[in-house]
Order: sequence, then C-alpha cells, then structure tokens
Amino acid sequence: MTDRAGTPAEPDPPQAEDPATEAPEEPRRRRHWLRWTALGVSVVVLAAAGAGWWFYRKLDGNITTDTTAAAELRKYEKERPAAVVSAARNILLIGSDTRAGEGNREYGRDKGTQRSDTTILLHLSAGKASATAVSLPRDLMVTIPSCRKADGSRTREQFAQFNWAFEFGGTACTIRTVEKLTGIRVDHHMVIDFQGFKKMVDAVDGVEVCLKEPVNDPDAKLKLPAGRQTLHGEQALGYVRARKSLGNGSDTERMDRQQQFLGALVNKVQSDGVLLNPTKLYPVLDAATKAITTDQGLDSLRDLYDLARSMRAVPTEKVQFLTVPRRSYRYDANRDELVQPAASQLFKQLREDRPVVVTPGEKDDDGRGGGTDGKPDKPDRPDNPDVADLSTPSATPTFTGRNAAEGVCS
Repeated sequence: MTDRAGTPAEPDPPQAEDPATEAPEEPRRRRHWLRWTALGVSVVVLAAAGAGWWFYRKLDGNITTDTTAAAELRKYEKERPAAVVSAARNILLIGSDTRAGEGNREYGRDKGTQRSDTTILLHLSAGKASATAVSLPRDLMVTIPSCRKADGSRTREQFAQFNWAFEFGGTACTIRTVEKLTGIRVDHHMVIDFQGFKKMVDAVDGVEVCLKEPVNDPDAKLKLPAGRQTLHGEQALGYVRARKSLGNGSDTERMDRQQQFLGALVNKVQSDGVLLNPTKLYPVLDAATKAITTDQGLDSLRDLYDLARSMRAVPTEKVQFLTVPRRSYRYDANRDELVQPAASQLFKQLREDRPVVVTPGEKDDDGRGGGTDGKPDKPDRPDNPDVADLSTPSATPTFTGRNAAEGVCS
C-alpha cells in the first residue's frame, strides 16, 4: 500500500491483545482436566465406600443370633456364677453333630436331635497376654441340671455324659452344665456345624497336617497317605472327627488332634497375614460369619472384629490348648471322670484369670493320662500326665498340652 504522496506506507504495527480478553488454550485444558479428575476420584471414593458398606452389611447379615439361649439363661441368672475378673472373657465353642440343614445330612440321618461333638472353653486373659482353650470330653460324666427341651417339657437333673446336655436343652443347657462343673461364668458362645467347619478351612486354603501312617476310615469319609499334606474341607472334617482309624481310637486322642489342628489353623491365619490383607480376609470372614450361631454379644461384625483383634494381640506361643485333667470313669471304661484336685485347680486359675502353663507331655497307653481300663492306678501327683503341678502352692500350675506356635507338624 502507498500513502497519498505515493510513498510506500509503513505496515501497521502489531496490535497488543487486551489482557482482559486473553484465554490461552493450555490453561483452559488444564482446568478442565483437573475438574474431571476430581470428579473421577470422588466417584471412585464413593463407590469404594458403597462397596465397603455393602460388604459390611452382607457379612453382618450372615451371622445367626441365638436368642433362645439368652432367654433361657436369664431365668437362671441367680444360680449362675459371677464374673471374677470383668475384663477377661470366657467363650464356649460348641461343635454340633446335627444332621439337619444343607449338607449335614450326608453324615447320617437327621433324627431331630444333636449332641456337642466338640466343646472348648476359651479363656481370653484381661491383658490379652494369653488365650487358653480347654477341651471338655464329650464322654465326661457330669451333673446336668434340669433343662427345658425344644418341645417345652423339662428334663430332670441327672448324672450323665456331658454331650447329652446339648441334646437335652441345646446351648443354654450346655452352658449351665459347664458353669456348674467349673464355676466359670460363660460370657459368650459360638456354635458351628459340619458345613461351617469345612468352609472355614477352605477359606484359608487348607491346613497342613503330618501323618505317621496312612489312614482309611470309611465312617469319617477319610482316606489319606502318610506324610506331610494339606487338608481341605471334607478331609479336614474327617481328620478331626475320626476315631477308629487314627491312633488308639480313643476320644482323648481325637481331642488332641483337634487341638493340634486348631493350633495350626490359628498359626496359618496369623503367619499368612490374613488379618491384614483384605483380599484374603474377606473370604475368611464370609465363611466364618455364615458358619456360626452366636449370642447377642457377638452377633455383629464389629463384635467379631473386636474378638479377632484381641486374639491377634496374643502371641501364638501364648495361644494354649489342653484337655481338662481326666481319666477313665471308675464304673465304665468308655466314660471319663475328672482328676482331682488338678481339674479344680485349673478351673480356679481360669476363673481368677491367673496364669496357666501348658507343656508337651506323654500320654498313657489309652491316651487319658491317668489310669487305664477305668482304674485310676496313678495317684493325683505332679508326675501324672495331664495333672497340674501342685507340689508348690505358690507355683503356677502346669498342664499337659500344646500351643499354636508348635503347629500340627511339630
């Protein structure tokens, strides 16, 4: 272009942009991206919270509450022992041999009755320093109080084998029998059946055992080779229930095997980090909550979590298993009776939340640790297996047993 004089015109200088109207593309894209990122994170957090709440509600809803036992026990509150140490907890664990319900009929015909196949009194010390699990033999001769049956009628008080209490009056009758026998207040209870046990074992991907000899027990649905191996649901159930084909066939040896298995289960859960790994923990919790029937004090996921946290605080070597001191019943070699004063001393230690030392020991030929063929041919003295060391009154009593750190292959 030229001006009016014909000389070339200077090009117009570049015009400065108005800062007020500046809108660079890059910052705009960055803000846009940040908004969508924040929205995405919010959605993920809300989804995770929703999923967590859903899982919590599902697990919480799995638990079956036993209101019948609580109502029955309230009727006998005045005769029940008082708690000596309020911070300690005593939990009665009952394994039911019921054939009712899905899957349990394969173990026999449902006759409408059930007995306690396994009963363990678990004592958690007040300071979470130890956990002591005491097996109560199903064939132990005890005084069973008058109990209300399912049809509303009542039984008479009678001297009979322990597992009849569960058949007579269910959990409430068993708890009252245990409290009468031990003088220990039962704070909580859990009942688990065959299917529940199998699911628990499968949830931790099996438990390792060691067999000295091969096993073939059709009654227990068990056929295993000798040696170290991992048992899953059905095999594990057969292993802890078998009597005729393992060892000497006594119920005593079966209880020892149950204690070893439970110790190995506890050890595996802790060593595998199950309690700290959500992907491993959820299947265990799902199986556990579906498997149990509890009192109202343990019928929520929060209650069970608090219990698991208490157990996690106990070192595995302080998770102890033993059987109440007993021997063959003098009038029937197929039944048991308590060895005194050892049994009373054990109950007193637990009742007062005092230490109990459990050490490995040898069994007698019949596995009962105190007499054979129904004849108590050994006196109640410290060198008698399964009997407390009472030679020094101030000493901590010692009993034959094992701890969870040993495992089943120790």
